[in-house]
Amino acid sequence: MSNAIGYAWIQEQLQTPDFLGSNKARLAQVQSLQRLPEGALLVPAKQAPGARLLEHALFALKHEGVRLDYLLAALRQVDAPEMLAEFQRTPNGSYIRKLCLLWEHAHQQPLPGVEDGLITAAYVPLFDPQQYLTGASRRNARWRVDCNGLGDLHFCPVVRRTQAVNEGLQRNVLAAAREFAAAIGPQMLERALSWAYLSETEGSFAIEKETPTQDKARRFSALLQRAHTPCPLTENYLVELQNATVSNPFDQAVQFRTEQNRLQGNALGAAGVTYVPPEPELCAQLMEHWMALANQRPDGLDPLAHAALVSFAFVFLHPFMDGNGRLSRFLLHHCLGQSHSLPPGFLLPISVAMKKHEDQYLQALTAFSRPARELCEVQWAGDDAYSFTWQADADRWFRFMDVTEGVAFTLAMARAALEVELHQEVDFLALFDDVAHYIHQRYDLRSTDLSTLIVTIHQNGGKLSINRRKRFADRVQSHVLDAIEAAVARRMGGLPLSEPEDED
Repeated sequence: MSNAIGYAWIQEQLQTPDFLGSNKARLAQVQSLQRLPEGALLVPAKQAPGARLLEHALFALKHEGVRLDYLLAALRQVDAPEMLAEFQRTPNGSYIRKLCLLWEHAHQQPLPGVEDGLITAAYVPLFDPQQYLTGASRRNARWRVDCNGLGDLHFCPVVRRTQAVNEGLQRNVLAAAREFAAAIGPQMLERALSWAYLSETEGSFAIEKETPTQDKARRFSALLQRAHTPCPLTENYLVELQNATVSNPFDQAVQFRTEQNRLQGNALGAAGVTYVPPEPELCAQLMEHWMALANQRPDGLDPLAHAALVSFAFVFLHPFMDGNGRLSRFLLHHCLGQSHSLPPGFLLPISVAMKKHEDQYLQALTAFSRPARELCEVQWAGDDAYSFTWQADADRWFRFMDVTEGVAFTLAMARAALEVELHQEVDFLALFDDVAHYIHQRYDLRSTDLSTLIVTIHQNGGKLSINRRKRFADRVQSHVLDAIEAAVARRMGGLPLSEPEDED
């Protein structure tokens, strides 16, 4: 006999995909509700609901938060008399009012027997702002519920205020980036951003195990430059962006995809299909809601969290046959640029940080994509002949996708992009300037050779390799090579470039 409670019980009863992960409630020999560090909720027998979907939905909403996907799946199975009877028990109860509103949405009809104006209690938020990132106020007067999700009930991605999300928001990376830009001055900032645009381009391609050609790199870098230019996201503009990221003319889109896409792993056939995004008709419908969310950041929503939400929701919808991953990372910069929360032209090299944390990136993606794979049965008839059979009501899982892990990951990577990648580059540029000035005052050699040597020695931990010495031996004297090596090493160690006896 299962000891599942709440959403976990609903998931088992309806045999839906498991999007809950470790965040499950279960019956346990405890005296009161206990939340374990990994997210599990232990429930004493005296507080356990009965054997009806509605009872578990009420318990889940009260103790586990809002999962619109599971709640609507459960309420779809609850008939009107049962719903009405539960409402009449506590007509002004906040949780039952929320469920009644969702019941009407699930059944696309008013709950019979309830007149408008019957509820007199105060409005209650559908999403607790202390537990979720929330959006615009959308007050439902019939049930006196404020539908304050990040979207409406047609498309409402969810971001939970986990410890990782809250910590990421508290860091206020965008304010720190503005302070950083002001502190280093315009000349150093320009040099650092030149590096950032190039590295972000290379990093985004590297995530996809690709080294861009010069033309590809140039086009993607030019795309990044456009992120700060005011421009709403439309289907035509997204097609233009997709064309700019994909060089194969056969893969360049003219509209959102009109055929079923899939992500394929190493295995052949259906066994190798790792993710199936929503079917084309649903994808096109959801993209309309996605564009509305992307173009209008909800008041009070952190711009970086908004950018992460838009990016991950885009890649899960997968509106094109190719280029979705790279475009999703560009959208981070687009949303930040449109928010005017960074200095003009400023770019956080987030893809560089993501590349260094690919395992965490994959975890953030698969938190949704892995269970979503169960929504579609894939059959393979050889070559590229695949057929796709979707579960009934599969759309609700895409409409209410939980992108918490993606937002938490992006917040952490933005911080790393600023505090590690950009800071290290500025530190290197300062080292380069100091060493170049020091050497040029004492020795005569080509600037190009000196630049190469400083970079090489720095990348090699302050040492000049034997091979490099041989390569430069015919144009740089040995004692000069020694001096450059020593200068870089001393600067890396935080020591002055001149020995005391060398000073005047």
